[in-house]
Amino acid sequence: MSPSCPHVSVVIPVYKAEECLDELYQRLNAALESITSNFEIVLVEDCGDDNSWDVIERLAGADSRVRGIQFSRNFGQHYGITAGLDCCHGDWVVVMDCDLQDRPEEIPRLYAKAQEGYDIVLARRGERQDAMLKRMTSWLFYKLFSYLADIKYDGETGNFRIMSNKVVKSFRRMQEQLRFFGGLVQWLGFPTASIEVEHSKRFVGNSTYTFAKLWKLAAETIIAYSDKPLRIGVRIGFSMAGLAFCYGMYILLQAWLYGSLIPGWSSLIVSLYFIGGIIIAMLGIIGIYLGKTFDEAKKRPLYIIRRTTFDESNTTD
Repeated sequence: MSPSCPHVSVVIPVYKAEECLDELYQRLNAALESITSNFEIVLVEDCGDDNSWDVIERLAGADSRVRGIQFSRNFGQHYGITAGLDCCHGDWVVVMDCDLQDRPEEIPRLYAKAQEGYDIVLARRGERQDAMLKRMTSWLFYKLFSYLADIKYDGETGNFRIMSNKVVKSFRRMQEQLRFFGGLVQWLGFPTASIEVEHSKRFVGNSTYTFAKLWKLAAETIIAYSDKPLRIGVRIGFSMAGLAFCYGMYILLQAWLYGSLIPGWSSLIVSLYFIGGIIIAMLGIIGIYLGKTFDEAKKRPLYIIRRTTFDESNTTD
């Protein structure tokens, strides 16, 4: 790390945030100045079809410590974080959301905890200021994710955290197409601590994550991090085969003792539809895994940058 590199970098994916970027910058500037004046703010604009990029260009023009990146199209939040981490240079890197639910004033506390010898410090949200439906779906997702991925993931933490440059360099080596920032960082296994922080209401507007988007993200994330759905499917298949064998032996025994009985069509049809549904579901799960394998095999770049406010010739350490 050269002396000219910033001590702290802040990476923020930006989507439809033009109304809160000025407030975000002012509060970040005040919080970071209490740690060091040698910092950078990396804002990754994810093509939200508003004027966020114009605001980022204005902020970058007024303060060289603000670095803007704009994608060629909408890639998604976790790809925005990836791009920011690829382009930042700090000894310590903070990742946070742009809607000010993650309070910049908590950054000095995260930094202070990291100085106790931790490579990662997570911000645990106390009382979340989200709608009930979002809190419930988030809780359900993290429970399912922890079970299916065999990872003890803390659902009270989001993207808000501070990481050492060593963690960021290791993260850059992980190039799989399906991105789940929190899961990737946890997999790295560096010494981790957490602190309780205040979770604020959105500064303006509403979340752009619909239930359908959350469901899609949850399904893709679980498939990307675990083959347990396949193993569960195998267990279901063997269990059904065992039950069918036992029932077949019961029918043979009944026929031998009491003679052949005319079977009921209702039970037969229900059984066929049930077994057929299970088979189709298992084939669907296998197909999804094959599709994701195909996506990985194509080796496409994770994101495409349209333009930046800085020289792209030296974007990584």
